[in-house]
Amino acid sequence: MIEKNIVAQKFKEKEIEEFVFKYFGKLVCSHVKVQRTPLGEKVSVHTSRPGVIVGRKGANIKAITQELKTRFGMDNPELEVVEITNPALDAASVVRRIISGFERFGTKRFKVMAYGALEESMKAGVKGIEIVISGRGIPGERAKTWRFSAGYLKKSGDISASFMDRCSESANIRSGTVGVKVSILGPHVALPDTVTIKEPSITERIEETVQKVQKKKTEEEEKKTKRKKKVKEEDGSKDTKK
Repeated sequence: MIEKNIVAQKFKEKEIEEFVFKYFGKLVCSHVKVQRTPLGEKVSVHTSRPGVIVGRKGANIKAITQELKTRFGMDNPELEVVEITNPALDAASVVRRIISGFERFGTKRFKVMAYGALEESMKAGVKGIEIVISGRGIPGERAKTWRFSAGYLKKSGDISASFMDRCSESANIRSGTVGVKVSILGPHVALPDTVTIKEPSITERIEETVQKVQKKKTEEEEKKTKRKKKVKEEDGSKDTKK
């Protein structure tokens, strides 16, 4: 019984996600997240263009909220718009930008599009990115797979399972179906094998220089005392000989 409820809830969330994508378009929305709260259900739409989602005087918000009530039977739905400040850090945005380029210009320049997406994401500060383009739509006699990567990526372990941002989409064009898969390791992910070199502060540097000067002075004083002692010993040995 519990399993059926979980499956039904996940199925409902998928239907809501597809409805929002169909209403606004996949190029506008990155991903949709549905959360259950004590006051009702909250639908978070992640987008790089929040103005399109909100609409003029919140018209789109009102329309989507009404549709969620009537179509999906939500009592008190709350639509939240989450802005993506930098689309180059989001895997879904990168995938859909490449697919839109395929649908507009074809796949002849797929290398230029892939390397352009790599460069833009690396400039945005990602630690690593991988783009895999495959399918019969790629220029060539057979189905091919091209892999473009830059930076540092994790292929296994907890970092790969929990902190890697992945997205895959397909584009149906005249030459065939092309699949695009993007994996991004964000700039704020703390890796367990990173080594950080801590630079000393100004006060620590001053204290270090003072300690060096004092150490040098003490060494010079010790040398002077040793010289004086040696001279006295030599004078005493001369007096005894006389």
